[in-house]
Amino acid sequence: MPESVPVRCPACRREHVYTAPSYPCVCGAPTAPRLDPAAEPAVAAHRAWDDEWLAVPCAACGRRNQWPHPELGCPCGTVLRIPVTPVAGPGTPQTAAETPAGTGPEPAVRRPAFPPRAIRTARDAVTVAALYLRWLGYGDVRRADQRPPNGIGLAAPGLLAQVDPTVRPAAHRDVECLWLTAMTESADCVYFSLAGYTDAARSGADALGVPLFVLDLAGVPQPVNDPAGTLHATGAPGRDTRSAHDGL
Repeated sequence: MPESVPVRCPACRREHVYTAPSYPCVCGAPTAPRLDPAAEPAVAAHRAWDDEWLAVPCAACGRRNQWPHPELGCPCGTVLRIPVTPVAGPGTPQTAAETPAGTGPEPAVRRPAFPPRAIRTARDAVTVAALYLRWLGYGDVRRADQRPPNGIGLAAPGLLAQVDPTVRPAAHRDVECLWLTAMTESADCVYFSLAGYTDAARSGADALGVPLFVLDLAGVPQPVNDPAGTLHATGAPGRDTRSAHDGL
């Protein structure tokens, strides 16, 4: 069950109940930071990259994932940063600046961190997916000529991608249709979903080797299965070294 804590806004004194969001680890297990109910929330007045992210260990496999720091938007307009509980030992959540070098799997291709872009609309979701593909090293990312049954299709040389910005978890048929279309074009494929995936979709993607990503609202695609984790770590085959923003 997601963890919830009472939160009082220091600006207007409204009382809230905040529930920590959980995100899927590469192994598929949900992970979430531990909240500190005794600490007061801080007002997020200034943004800094190191303050935006936490290294949260997965309880199932121990992998450290970078998740957005918990925040709550009060109706008065104040953004509150929810405090998390430090945990002694190797499972301690850390900010990106505090994470020791060598913790977790090292990516085979070193590149700058993917710059997040908040997702508020379906168009934002497609833009983030396109920028992420360019960050991975795929060049000439564009709208696909053939529109998929659901969502928006993107294409790059040797790759087809599908972006599903709806609130419905992607189904097995969605993933299978993408895979079949990619097969006819002798291309690889990757799926991005805003609402996650059904269990059948995950199982089917694992069997077919289709990378699955979840688009969180902070604008950072999160790998859901092993093929996605591998793609995130290694980048595109024969990767393009241009900036993710070049040509967009």
